[in-house]
Amino acid sequence: MNRALPVVRLRVPTDEDAVAWHRVFAHPDVMEFHGGRAAELSVYEELTARQRRHDAERGFCLWTMLDEDEQVIGFTGAQPWERAWGPTGEIEIGWRLGREHWGKGYVTAAAQVTLERVRAAGVPSVVAMVDARNERSIAVTRRLEMRLAEVFTTPDARHQGHCYRLDL
Repeated sequence: MNRALPVVRLRVPTDEDAVAWHRVFAHPDVMEFHGGRAAELSVYEELTARQRRHDAERGFCLWTMLDEDEQVIGFTGAQPWERAWGPTGEIEIGWRLGREHWGKGYVTAAAQVTLERVRAAGVPSVVAMVDARNERSIAVTRRLEMRLAEVFTTPDARHQGHCYRLDL
């Protein structure tokens, strides 16, 4: 039985969203696969500024995710994979959600909107780079009908990861 996905709205991140992301992502469970601890506010200030540039230049970014009450609950979107390893230059979709919002379908709903938006921007395919231990994100890639394209070991943390791919 498929349950209805929640209503979710995506917007280009504002300066204020850096503070909201910092607060929403401060839970250790949220950061388990992103360094294990909360990032400094300056990291989110730089990230939201970079996302505004991506949106202006490409028509997509990591958008701020808002719930039915217009509260910031995370981000979902797409940006170029800029590391020297992996699918360099390809467009990666990604998501991060505040712990109290897990299991409600927000990420899947927002990721589906992301796919529609990047397809409309002319992106032919996307990847999702996921830590092999992150069962929740792997489940999202399945719901998006992405296929496992590669298993790799990260050069920095030496964790196994998965590269999922979807042609748009």
